[in-house]
Amino acid sequence: MNVDLTHGSIFRGLLRFSLPLMAGNLLQQLYNLVDTFVVGRYCGEIALAAVGSAFSVMILLTSIVTGLCMGSGVVVSQLFGQKDDAGVRKAVGNAFVLIAGVSALLTILSYALLPVMMTLLRIPPEAQGVLSRYLLIVFIGIIPTFLYNFGACMLRAVGNSTAPLVFLLISSLTNVALDFLFVAVLPWGVAGAAVATLISQVLSGFLCLGYVFRVPALTPSQHDLHPDRALFRRIFSVSAMTSIQQSIMNFGILCVQSLVNSFGLAAMAAFTAGVKIDSLAYSPAQDFGNGFATFVAQNQGANQPQRLRHGIRTAFLLSGGFCLIVSTLVAIFAEPLLLVFLKNASAESLSIGVTYLRTEGLCYIGIGFLFLLYAIFRGLEQAGMSIVLTVLSLGLRVVLSYAFAPHFGMMAIWLAIPAGWLIADIVGFVVMGRRGLMRSASNKTGKSAC
Repeated sequence: MNVDLTHGSIFRGLLRFSLPLMAGNLLQQLYNLVDTFVVGRYCGEIALAAVGSAFSVMILLTSIVTGLCMGSGVVVSQLFGQKDDAGVRKAVGNAFVLIAGVSALLTILSYALLPVMMTLLRIPPEAQGVLSRYLLIVFIGIIPTFLYNFGACMLRAVGNSTAPLVFLLISSLTNVALDFLFVAVLPWGVAGAAVATLISQVLSGFLCLGYVFRVPALTPSQHDLHPDRALFRRIFSVSAMTSIQQSIMNFGILCVQSLVNSFGLAAMAAFTAGVKIDSLAYSPAQDFGNGFATFVAQNQGANQPQRLRHGIRTAFLLSGGFCLIVSTLVAIFAEPLLLVFLKNASAESLSIGVTYLRTEGLCYIGIGFLFLLYAIFRGLEQAGMSIVLTVLSLGLRVVLSYAFAPHFGMMAIWLAIPAGWLIADIVGFVVMGRRGLMRSASNKTGKSAC
């Protein structure tokens, strides 16, 4: 069912649209959570550390594709808000051709650059073989990941956040069953976890894209696949900026992962478990932000600045309240949460993980607000500002970590994360005030200077 976010109750509309997004992301986290759980329980600490590094690599690679899909979804949302049905189909066709080509190229480059990735990540020798076997399989999943994310973003652009959730539920349950079969029952080890994830990605990708091309409002004709120069430039501009922003974000995370790896296997395992808990804890705030970008884009296209202003206030109140509650719960239950993944790990790993969660996890409100700032600027086709905020957040995190970790240890890395969020939030709010966000919102094309 499509949700038109340009009419009706803002509060109910945001929740109705965002709740399936939140549930979908939680299911998507299940792919890697189950891998982490099964590998940690049945394959040991070295395998767990390798899978954690592989997760960082795949997030970086797929963020390029995901960013392109999210950016093209903004254009489709604005055209949908303008009631331009032909433009919607044309945008879907042009975006599909663009992102399919990028995904194929990215897959080829991933295999070619695998040795370079291993070196940059500073993987200990005892974990290199395990990581290499895992990545050689999951790299195949870049194309299926594109298919799912493209289909999901197109459906969400016209207000349908439920169908992608259904397909993700099917693939997640498949992933859980295959993980236990290939790792716990059959002696396939880490390779089994990779195969389980790949099969699930293929399933979700083809189901979601197949559904999109059965929806008349989104199904492009053969003519719609031919590049329309003006529209193609618009899609490329927004998509490329969003992709760059997503890539910078995950490159910064990869840099931090590399630094953590230098502290040894105990730190790698603890950080792997902590990041999984992070992802599960604040992913609803991230998905609420992604949903809010659709709200911003649709109301931008419909030229409703007052509704947009009200929506911004509502969104920050909802996200801020949620993040404060989650931070409290993670701080209280840090040790039990970590024991889900680190039952057979060393006491050192558990201690490192608890310190991490009780330092960085208390500050989730910072990342929650940052997700909303990204969404606002992306929805207004001002993704360049999102890149600036990402560079500030991740750049500061990396600089502080590398500058102070040699002197103060891992605590410097944990404190650098919320410090980056805080500075980026401050800058984002200042820009919203000084650059006249509401004045920009009244421009129907959404292309005022930022």
